[in-house]
Amino acid sequence: MHTRRLALATALTAAAALAPTACSSAGTTTASSDSRNSEVTLRIPDPGNSGFLAKGKKDGSLERALAAVHAKVAWTGSAGPFAPAAQALDAQQLDVAQGSITSAVAALAQKPGFKLFAQTAPDQAGEGILVKNGSPIRTVRDLIGRKVACSQGGTSEYLLLKALKQAGISPEQVQRVYLRADQTAGVFNSGQVDAWATWGTFAVPAIANSGAHFLVDGKAVGSDNYAVWAVRTGFADQHPEVVKAFYGYLHENGQKEKADPAAYLNVFTDAGPTAVTPAEKDLAVSVARQRAVDSPITEADITRFGTVAAFFTEQKVTKSTVDVRPYLIDVNSLGGAAK
Repeated sequence: MHTRRLALATALTAAAALAPTACSSAGTTTASSDSRNSEVTLRIPDPGNSGFLAKGKKDGSLERALAAVHAKVAWTGSAGPFAPAAQALDAQQLDVAQGSITSAVAALAQKPGFKLFAQTAPDQAGEGILVKNGSPIRTVRDLIGRKVACSQGGTSEYLLLKALKQAGISPEQVQRVYLRADQTAGVFNSGQVDAWATWGTFAVPAIANSGAHFLVDGKAVGSDNYAVWAVRTGFADQHPEVVKAFYGYLHENGQKEKADPAAYLNVFTDAGPTAVTPAEKDLAVSVARQRAVDSPITEADITRFGTVAAFFTEQKVTKSTVDVRPYLIDVNSLGGAAK
C-alpha cells in the first residue's frame, strides 16, 4: 500500500488495472523475445500523471535504460491497489507492479506467482487514519462504536488494526467498512463513515481539498508498511538482467524525485482528475521529500516483513503466518553492482 503510492494515479480505478482491453493488448507482446528484434517486453502499470515513472514514460528515459539490456516497456492498464495487480501477475498479464508489504502478505497467503525484489521504507508521513476537521473524534479511543472505511487485507486495514491494538481496543469495537480506496473519498466526504484509514495517494487530496487531518499517522502507530516492487516469477527466472536494469532505474530516479519532488508533479497535464491541484502541491512535496528511495531488501527489512505477517495472523487477516523469505529476490545476486 504501495507506487510511490502518491506518484501513482490518484483517481484511476483498480478495475482499469485489469481492464480486458489493456490486458489483451499487452498479451500481443509477451515477456518472451520478439521474433523481429529479440527485445523482451516488460509490462508495467501505467504510472499516471506524477512521479519519476511518469517522467520516464514522457521523456523515454526508462525505455532507453531497458534498451541497454535488449528490453522495452509496455504500459498496461493503470496503477492502483496491489490486490488486482497481484492477480494480473499471477495470470501472466503483467510483469512488475508496486504495492505495500501488507497487501503483498495477503496475496502471498493465496497461491502467488510473483516475488519481491525492492523495498521502500514505510511512508510514515503520508499514511494514517483520517477524520474531518471539526470531528468529535480526537483520539483513537473515540473510534469505538464508529464506522471506519478501509480496504480489506492491505495498508488500510493494517493501519487501523495497528492503531486499535496500540490503544488497547478490540477490533470488534469499531465497525470496519470495506471499500475500494478509489471509491472511498465520496463516502468519507459525505459523512457516511466517521474515519478513513488510507495512504498518500488518497490522503493528500483529502487533507488539502476536503478539510481532513490525520488522527494518527504511520509514525504514530509504528507502521512497518513498506512499499515493495513485485515481479512475475517466470519473468524474473527468464530475464534477471531486465529486473536488474529496472531496479537500477527505480533507485536512481527515485533519488532524483526525492531531491526535487515538485519537478515530478503533473508530468502530462496540470488539469483534470489526475492532476495535483495547487492546494495539494505543498503537502505532496512535503510527503515526497520524507519518502525513502527504492532499495534492495536487507535482512533487517525481512525481519520487519515477518512482523507484518505475524500481525496479520494475530489479527485474523490471514489464517496462518506467511513466510515471506521464499518470495524474495536479492538484486545484488542478479549481476552487476546493486545501488
